[in-house]
Amino acid sequence: MPETALLTAPHPDSWSAALDDLVDLIGDRPTVVLTGAGISTDSGIPDYRGPDTPPRTPMTYQQFVGDPVFRQRYWARNHVGWRYMDAARPNAGHRALAELERGGAVTGVITQNVDLLHTKAGSRRVIDLHGSYAQVRCLGCGARISRMALAEQLEQANPDFATATVTGLEVAPDADAVVEDTSGFRMVDCPRCGGMWKPDIVYFGESVPPERVAAAYELVDAAEVILVAGSSLTVLSGRRFVHRVARNGGTVVIVNRGATRSDGLADRRLDAGCSPALSGLAELYRIRGARPADGPPGAA
Repeated sequence: MPETALLTAPHPDSWSAALDDLVDLIGDRPTVVLTGAGISTDSGIPDYRGPDTPPRTPMTYQQFVGDPVFRQRYWARNHVGWRYMDAARPNAGHRALAELERGGAVTGVITQNVDLLHTKAGSRRVIDLHGSYAQVRCLGCGARISRMALAEQLEQANPDFATATVTGLEVAPDADAVVEDTSGFRMVDCPRCGGMWKPDIVYFGESVPPERVAAAYELVDAAEVILVAGSSLTVLSGRRFVHRVARNGGTVVIVNRGATRSDGLADRRLDAGCSPALSGLAELYRIRGARPADGPPGAA
C-alpha cells in the first residue's frame, strides 16, 4: 500500500509544485479518469458529500417502484429539477479532461454523474456509470423516450407546475429539486403497456448494468494510472475501479475537496477543487509539449 502524499495549495508556489509533481508522477502512462459530483459543482450542480454540503437522502429503487407516494414526489421534483440540469454547462474541469483526452494523456472517463457534462465538453470516450438524466425507460415493456418527451406529457397533465415553483431552487446531483408540496402532481404511464416510467439512472439499491461495468473494467485494465476527480468514493460502484488499479500495481491519484474512502490507496492526493487542478494539469501538459491538444472537439 503506498504512502500517500497529501498535497494542498495554499500558496501559488506550492500549487505550482503540486501540479508539477502530479504531471511527473503520471508522465506519459495511460490514464483513466473517474469523476464524481465534485467536478460538476462549478457548473451549479451541488455535491452529495462535499465538506459544505447538507445531508441528502436520495430515493432508493425500492421506494420508487414500491410506493406511489414516493414515486409521485420524485416525478414532481424531477419535473422541475431536470430542467436545471439540462441547462447546466461544462466547466473548466470538464473542458480540461476533454483536452487531455484529445492530446492522449487521458484514455477515457468513467463518471458517476448523470449530468452528461463530460460529453457536452467534448470528451469522446465516456462511460456514464449511473446512466443519464436525459432518458427514461418503462419498467414494464422496456420502451425508452427522451426526458424532454416525458416533460411534455407531464406538462400537459400538470399545467404550469414547473413555472409556478420558486426560482433559485436547490437541485441535487440526480436532478431532484427541493419542492415541498407535491401532493397534487399527476404522473403519467407508458402509453404502450401502462407500465411506470423510470429515469435511466441507477438508483441506490439498484445494480449498474453488467455491460456498463465490463466496459469500465476494460478501460481500467488498460490503464496504468487512475485519476479520481471530485469523488469521496463512498459508493462501491466507483470505488471498485480504484481498488482494481491498485491491485494491478498501478498508480492512484485523487483530486478532491476533503477525505475519501480510498485515501489509503492513493499515491498522491490533492485537496483542491477540480476546476483549478485539472485546468492546471492540462496547462502543464501544453507547456511541456508532452501531449499537445489536437484542436477543438471533433477535430481530425
